[in-house]
Amino acid sequence: MTPSNNRAITRLAWARQTLGNPDLTIEAASADASFRSYWRTQHRGQSWIVMDSPPAQEDPQPWLEIGARLSAAGLHVPAVKAQDLQQGFLLIEDLGSQLYLPALNDNTVDALYGDAMDALLRMQRDANVDGMQPYDHAFLQRELEIMPEWFLRRHLDYTPECEEWDVLESAFTVLLHNALAQPRCFVHRDYHSRNLLITTSHSPGIIDFQGALHGPITYDLASLLRDCYIVWNRARVEAWVEGYRRRLQAASLIAADVDSQHFLRWFDLIGLQRHIKVLGIFCRLCYRDGKPGYLDDLPRVYDYVIDVASRYTELAEFVMLLQRCVGERDLRRSVTA
Repeated sequence: MTPSNNRAITRLAWARQTLGNPDLTIEAASADASFRSYWRTQHRGQSWIVMDSPPAQEDPQPWLEIGARLSAAGLHVPAVKAQDLQQGFLLIEDLGSQLYLPALNDNTVDALYGDAMDALLRMQRDANVDGMQPYDHAFLQRELEIMPEWFLRRHLDYTPECEEWDVLESAFTVLLHNALAQPRCFVHRDYHSRNLLITTSHSPGIIDFQGALHGPITYDLASLLRDCYIVWNRARVEAWVEGYRRRLQAASLIAADVDSQHFLRWFDLIGLQRHIKVLGIFCRLCYRDGKPGYLDDLPRVYDYVIDVASRYTELAEFVMLLQRCVGERDLRRSVTA
């Protein structure tokens, strides 16, 4: 019997014992980019989710700890009914399956993003950050370095020359300075349309928050408005950004002298840092973790990188380097396939 079969048997047995129903069945609800998976079950007319987080690969403790912070701040995260940290099983509230992504269109986006930005403001204003790991220089640097290793070397089969490494380092320095200059707050780090659910209230259900850190205030806003899975025109995005800037000032979360241009630079460059990281992560998910579907989203993320970086003169050489590496290639296909 394979380890996955053993895990399935253990998972079902735990769910049956926890809910006191020997006839209980479970079915796959979703999986994320990690080793964590989610399973739906029905018991006495109520739907529950079994979260399977194998401790050796995905310690469930951070999910519990961060979830408690968000819940205490009034955010809608799954309530926990039962837990077995030794085995890595949690029985949690089912927030449903109505993700933001398929529901987003020109007619719905203002209302849905309005709700998401209301929740984000509450998160940034009210979530307790005491003792949280900082989203610091070393962490940001490690994230940026994922791109050359997995996108350039592994996916494009391109090893930069010495002077090209200097170009990368110079661009990364610009992004690091921008990130570290911003006010700090609770950062979800994956606040986007695949991690937000439409619920019966206006407050979105929030999931996949276990990687939260204490970091730059525009990071989650960029994750939401420059989503790796859907694109909105720049004028519309900048209007949302400006409205949110004013809300942050009204809440005294940023200084009164942070003007529109200053805040937009924060937003643009932290989003660029995120998308450079994601170029590497999507390739790593394909080649290391056997999840090739993420390559389909590479062109969108690459376009974000080129579009934003092209607006800043200090990143011109970085843009030329990436364009030279990519050329006319279809990024959805590996050059080494």
